Amino acid sequence: MTSTGEQRVGAGRDGPLWWGRRRSAVLDVGLAVASALECALEGVGFAGEASLPVPVGVVFGLLVGSVLVLRRRWPVAVVLVAVAVTPAAMGFLLAVVGLYTLAASEVPRRITALLASMSLVGTFLVTYVRTQGDVQADRWYVPVVSVFMAVALTAPPVLLGLYIGARRRLMESLQERADSLERELSLLADRAEERAEWARQEERTRIAREMHDVVAHRVSLMVVHAAALEAVAGKDPATAVRNAALVGDMGRQALTELREMLGVLRSPVVTAASASAASAPAVSAAPVPLVAAGQASGAADEGPCLAELAALVGQSRAAGMVVELDVRGEVRAYPREVEQTAYRVVQEALTNVHKHAPGARVVVRLAHRQGEVAMQVENGPSDAGVAGAGLPSGGNGLVGMRERVLGLGGVFVSGPTEAGGFRVSAVLPDRVPDAS
Repeated sequence: MTSTGEQRVGAGRDGPLWWGRRRSAVLDVGLAVASALECALEGVGFAGEASLPVPVGVVFGLLVGSVLVLRRRWPVAVVLVAVAVTPAAMGFLLAVVGLYTLAASEVPRRITALLASMSLVGTFLVTYVRTQGDVQADRWYVPVVSVFMAVALTAPPVLLGLYIGARRRLMESLQERADSLERELSLLADRAEERAEWARQEERTRIAREMHDVVAHRVSLMVVHAAALEAVAGKDPATAVRNAALVGDMGRQALTELREMLGVLRSPVVTAASASAASAPAVSAAPVPLVAAGQASGAADEGPCLAELAALVGQSRAAGMVVELDVRGEVRAYPREVEQTAYRVVQEALTNVHKHAPGARVVVRLAHRQGEVAMQVENGPSDAGVAGAGLPSGGNGLVGMRERVLGLGGVFVSGPTEAGGFRVSAVLPDRVPDAS
C-alpha cells in the first residue's frame, strides 16, 4: 500500500526552532546579517543627525537589522520595526523583505493592508522631507519623486508576497486533494479486496451447497437400493438385478453431475472473485446478492428444472418410497435460478425422508400462483417395520435450503407436523431480484 500524505507529515522538517527546513534558517540568518550591516552603516549617519555617539548609532543599526531573522515567526513585528525606523532613513532591506514576508504569510489581509499603507505613507513623508530640504527644483519634482520612492519600496514586495502566498496555498490545496485521492484509492483497494474475498467465500458456499445436493441425493438413493439389493439377493434374483441396475444408473448420474460441476470450476467463466476484484475500484461497494455469486457458473450449467420433478419423484418411488406428486395451477416457465432452487428444495426434502423417515408416506405439492411458485414436501411418521439404510446426516440440508430460498427473496418454513411427520415449505417469487 502506498503512503498517504498523513504518513509524510513532518518528513521534510529538519530545521531548528521555527524553521521548517535548514536552508530556510540559513537564508533568514544571511538576510539578517545583510540587513544588520546595512542598518549599521546607516546608523553612522543617523548618529550624526541625532548628535549621538557613532558606536551608539552602529549598535542601534545592528539591533534593528537583526530583527529580520524573526520574519517567518513574527512578520508583523518586523514590519512595525521597519516602519518605526523609517524616519531614521535606515532599514530598507528590512522593510522590503518584511513586507514580502507579511504579504505571503497567513496574516489577515486587513492587517497586511494597514501595515503596507503605514509603510507607504512613512516612506513618502520621509522622502518628501529629505528631498525638499536638499533639492531646489520645480514644485512637482519633490512630490513625484516621493510618490515614486514610496510605491517602488512598498508595492513590488507586497504584490510579490501576495502572489507567492496564493501560489503556496494553491499547492497545499492540490497536495491535500492528492492525499485525499490517494487515501480514497487505498480505501477502494481495501474494499475491493474485501469484496473479492466475500465473493470467493460466497462461491465456495454455493459450490459446497451444489455438491451437497447432488451427492447427498444420489448417494442416498444408491444406499437405499443397495440395502434392498442385499435383502432380496438370495430370494428374488430378478429384483436384485433391477436394483443393481438402478444403483449403477444412480452412480453414473452422480458422476455425470459431479463432472459437469468440476468442469464449471475449471472453466475461466467462473471468475466471480477475480471479476469483483478487477472492477471494484470503479463501482460502489454494495454487497453482491447471493444469486449473483453463482450466475457465472450457472451460465455454463443450466442445472435441473421443474420439468424434471416428476423424474425425481420417480427415482424415490423406485427406491421403495411411497410418494404422491400434486401439481396445481397453470404450468409456466420461471427464471433458471427459481426453477433450480425449487427443484433442489424438493430433492433435499426427499433425501431427508430417505435418511430420517424410512417407510413414511410422502406428499410433494407444487402450486403455480400469481407472481410466485410454492412447493411443499410433507411426510408422515416413519414405519417402524421398515429398517433404515443407516444414512449419515451432516446437518446442512435445511440450512442450505433456507439459504437458497432467502437468497431469491422467498419464504422458507420447516418443522414437525402434529401427525408425527415433517413438513418443508417454500415460496419463491417468479422473478430473480435485481443484482444491482
